[in-house]
Amino acid sequence: MPELPDIAAYISALESRIAGQPLEHVRINSAFLLRTARPPISDVEGHVVAELRRIGKRIAMKFDNDLWLVFHLMIAGRLHWKAAGAKLAGRNSLAAFDFPNGSLVLTEAGTKRRASLHVFANEEELRSVDPGGIEIFSSNLDSFRIALTAENRTLKRALTDPRILSGIGNAYSDEILYAAQLSPITLTHKLQPQEWELLFTATRNTLQLWIDRLSNEAKSGFPEKVTAFRKDMAVHGRYGEPCPRCGQKIQRIRYADNETNYCANCQTGGKVLADRSLSRLLGSDWPRTLDELEALKRR
Repeated sequence: MPELPDIAAYISALESRIAGQPLEHVRINSAFLLRTARPPISDVEGHVVAELRRIGKRIAMKFDNDLWLVFHLMIAGRLHWKAAGAKLAGRNSLAAFDFPNGSLVLTEAGTKRRASLHVFANEEELRSVDPGGIEIFSSNLDSFRIALTAENRTLKRALTDPRILSGIGNAYSDEILYAAQLSPITLTHKLQPQEWELLFTATRNTLQLWIDRLSNEAKSGFPEKVTAFRKDMAVHGRYGEPCPRCGQKIQRIRYADNETNYCANCQTGGKVLADRSLSRLLGSDWPRTLDELEALKRR
């Protein structure tokens, strides 16, 4: 799912293309995409884009008649900038938004239709889709700590809860925890003062690094390769590859459709965290250290 840096890159690319431009026509190609009936989506046609805004992991587009279009790309939704009047080819093309200088096309890979589009009449309605998480760049260390300790959660769960922090998901939480050298399963109520400082700084620095990097890429072309797995990431999506800091192999915890990646040597004091499926299978044979894990692999 596109997260804060990816959404920032999309907005940066869109601002240079559609801000101040009239949306001439909306073409919907999926019965599952539009989640609101009132106001009708046709009410934005002919009106000028006045503002682009990020709300969590959503892209919000305001028009000069105060209506808002809100896109939630979910896991497989992506935006593309095409020539004006681009055809909606194939079942994965869900909608097109035609401007004088080009068409914004929304696609979604796979068969599950999770991406959504809402039309809201005003700011008050717009707030209904805001999960309420704090914005990391407008918060300080104290507000950050208070938000993450409202419940005693693991750091991984706390960082990715949209009610706590805005815009952070599976990929960038892995990168943040690696930068802070903290275990993903440490409980927020167990964190020491110096660790809070490390986590807060790592969160801001990691997100800013990727916002700058992806937004700079967007200046040379519309973001067409939005992915949760980027070659320059330190740990996310790099299971089995060497840690860029210490050289030990990156480990993982798998659960449902998600995977947490971490370096045991840098983040957990050498302890291999239990993978739900494998630890149930191996029981007491589950390796507790990197040495035990390597010995198990050699059997």
